[in-house]
Amino acid sequence: MNGMLGILIAIIAGALLVIILMAITGMAKKRKQGESSGLSKHKNKSKSVIVKECNKKLLKDPNNITALTLLSDLYFEEKNFEKAVAFYNHLCNLTRAHPQIDKKKVFLNHGISSYKCGKLDDAGRSLVTVLKEDPKDFSANLYIGRVFYGKKDFEKALTCLKRAYIVNQNDTDVIEYLGKTLYELKRYREAATLLKKILDINPENKEFVFLYASCCEETNYLDKALKLFSNLRLDPEYGSQACLACATIHEKQNQPTKAIQDYEIALKNEGMPKEKKLPVLYKLANNYIQMHNIPKGLNYLRQIQMISSGYKDVDMLVRRYQELNQNVNLQTYLLSSVNDFTLLCRKFVMNFFSDAKVKIEETKVNSEGLEITAQVFSDKWENIEMFKFFRSTGAVGDLYVRDFHSKMRDIKCERGYCITAGTFTEEAKKYVEGRPIDLLDKPKLIVALKRIEK
Repeated sequence: MNGMLGILIAIIAGALLVIILMAITGMAKKRKQGESSGLSKHKNKSKSVIVKECNKKLLKDPNNITALTLLSDLYFEEKNFEKAVAFYNHLCNLTRAHPQIDKKKVFLNHGISSYKCGKLDDAGRSLVTVLKEDPKDFSANLYIGRVFYGKKDFEKALTCLKRAYIVNQNDTDVIEYLGKTLYELKRYREAATLLKKILDINPENKEFVFLYASCCEETNYLDKALKLFSNLRLDPEYGSQACLACATIHEKQNQPTKAIQDYEIALKNEGMPKEKKLPVLYKLANNYIQMHNIPKGLNYLRQIQMISSGYKDVDMLVRRYQELNQNVNLQTYLLSSVNDFTLLCRKFVMNFFSDAKVKIEETKVNSEGLEITAQVFSDKWENIEMFKFFRSTGAVGDLYVRDFHSKMRDIKCERGYCITAGTFTEEAKKYVEGRPIDLLDKPKLIVALKRIEK
């Protein structure tokens, strides 16, 4: 009997448990159904039917909350943000008078829709309203971060995006914008870490390949940067920028020939805008001149003149290198290696005196150019004379001349000569008055160099 009673109690208890579970499940379903609103209740209706019904309601009552909510959510879900903005804007204005409106959702969606439409100020105002209620809201922080990024206020963008990143560190949108923001703030090492995450997910994302390569360049991982940029050379969007970046790296590595190749590849991009083409032509010209290929350098300088007259110092450079192009010795004087320059200066000294013999005693290379001390003698006299060659096209000042005069006195030199491919300042000219120093500027240098040719 006791056994039967125990079984009966167990059956009743089990039945009660089932009833309780069913009740809980039923309540949960009802609660879920109660929470469902808006479009979920109209899932069996077509868009056109929903729009028609809502418009009828709005004709009778322009402030019909149900209709406004349905239409705004409908357009938001189908990414018709222009229309969504209009309805959400109406709802935003009604939130104070109608507490049943989901204020946070309405302002959030209005902010996102406004952002998608390029209305950054409107988006910012709505998203700020959301953050006042919930400072940690992920979507609000993400999109207001985007808003600040779009307005180039990168410090504020960083603050908001960091908040979103704390909430979800795996969201690709957050990682992308946080990485780009750090890049704009020149925090290249931090940016590189996040940009690499995006590339691990999508290695074909050309924008982030370019940004990551730029971070590598800025943090002195030049070989890695060069490899990444090289892979982008033929890309229609990033190709020209990548070529320019490769050229810059090759210039840093003192490889003008490779830099020239990069620049010339970049120029093949027909869509390159004028403001980018001019610097490329300018750098090409300078690299060719650096390699002593004056005709090629002049060619690119003249191309610049045709595109934009008066660009930088191009007019002056054209005049200078036209003359150099016609005078090989002047090219050697200004552009050659130290050994060739030294040889030219020694020839200059040996041919400077037409009626005397010259014996070069000492040659010193320095930062300004070259110094030569020579013994000059004829049948009637003998002198120690000193030559200072300034390897410059600028104006040589009196301080250099004074220093030269001091060296002359130290070695008891009878006469000195300062030679430049440029000019001398008025102060320098005044200083040598009454002193045993001759100043030879560019015209006199050219005359002397021509004597060497003969």
